[in-house]
Amino acid sequence: MDLILKGIVTGFILSIMIGPVFFVLLETSIRKGIKAAIAFDLGVLVNDIVYILIAYVFYNQVEQLSSGDDNSVLRLIGGCLFFGYGAFNFFKKVQGICIHEDGSEPDTNMKGYLLLGLKGFLLNLANPMIVFYWFSVMTLGAKDAAEEGTSTSMIVFITSIVITFFSLDLLKILGAKSLRPLVTVPLLKGLNYLIGIVFVAFAMVLISQGIMGLLK
Repeated sequence: MDLILKGIVTGFILSIMIGPVFFVLLETSIRKGIKAAIAFDLGVLVNDIVYILIAYVFYNQVEQLSSGDDNSVLRLIGGCLFFGYGAFNFFKKVQGICIHEDGSEPDTNMKGYLLLGLKGFLLNLANPMIVFYWFSVMTLGAKDAAEEGTSTSMIVFITSIVITFFSLDLLKILGAKSLRPLVTVPLLKGLNYLIGIVFVAFAMVLISQGIMGLLK
């Protein structure tokens, strides 16, 4: 129970940390509705699980990577990818939101949902810091799991974090969707610019950290 509570608290803290994907999640909910945003968030979740498995299986290698030169290279690559996506948002054409008379969501086919899931997966994948913070979380959980003395303690801890994280994302999606009737084309343009600025700023931080790391 102690590990579950710590996992819930950790998941809550991670969820309220505002990163680039957060803004895209809200934008997707506003533009395309709840189902589309959930599809995007599931892509992010799948990538998180992949990173968790990498951090768990290759624990020692990730520890070396987090302090090695390759860390700087990953930051540079991730920074360039984020910069490209951010710049794209500055020039992306904005269309109004189509709201049906019955209040139903815009039509999205299965291919659209899969593409949104892939988008969430790739955006999360482009952030090299994700695997490092999952590594840090697992390091924190490993100490408590060792005290519990069972092999399943770490799984319980991580599962509690993921469930809490995803549940809070659902609340964000529902909250953003409720704003759709108030959203105008100028506001959408402003949201595009905001997302572009966030991604470019995040990219510059990663790139500068990567350059500083290589120059050491």
